[in-house]
Amino acid sequence: MRLTLVLSTLALLPFAAFAAGGPVSAGSFYTFKTTTLQGQPADLSQYAGKVALVVNVASKCGFTPQYAGLQKLYDELEGRGFVVLGFPSNDFGGQEPGSAEEIEGFCKKNYGVSFPMFSKLVTKAGSEQSPIYTYLGQNGSLPSWNFGKYLVGRDGRVIQYFPSKVAPESPELRAAIEKALAR
Repeated sequence: MRLTLVLSTLALLPFAAFAAGGPVSAGSFYTFKTTTLQGQPADLSQYAGKVALVVNVASKCGFTPQYAGLQKLYDELEGRGFVVLGFPSNDFGGQEPGSAEEIEGFCKKNYGVSFPMFSKLVTKAGSEQSPIYTYLGQNGSLPSWNFGKYLVGRDGRVIQYFPSKVAPESPELRAAIEKALAR
């Protein structure tokens, strides 16, 4: 019922002629608004026209070292229209208990994270789930742990989901990113 409501709402969104990052159509990931890790409003339309890797992140997880690989991807591919977007989540094992300031400090100090990070949100299905993850998971793939990755095309549509065990250095992920960048 909730998914139907969200999808119906998305279908009613008007086509935005040109958002900050380029054209954004209804039903696009880039139609969402959220909050940065610093508490500022953020319009995801600023990333329209880019290929995004959307990741639910956590500071106290066995997969936390993936921050280094995510930052490396971002550094290497940013100039080609690629962005990593980190969404902290405390959904799995309470592995992101910190405040926004603690998360930001941890990420910068330990991994030099400079890619965009946003406020903590709920990725798990249910009444508290973020509309962003309701949209991302509409193909049936939701993270079952931290560091699940969604590859989102320039048009804001989900291309593919990669589970936590698929590292940023994975040839499978890299090939999918390269293919998306070539479109």
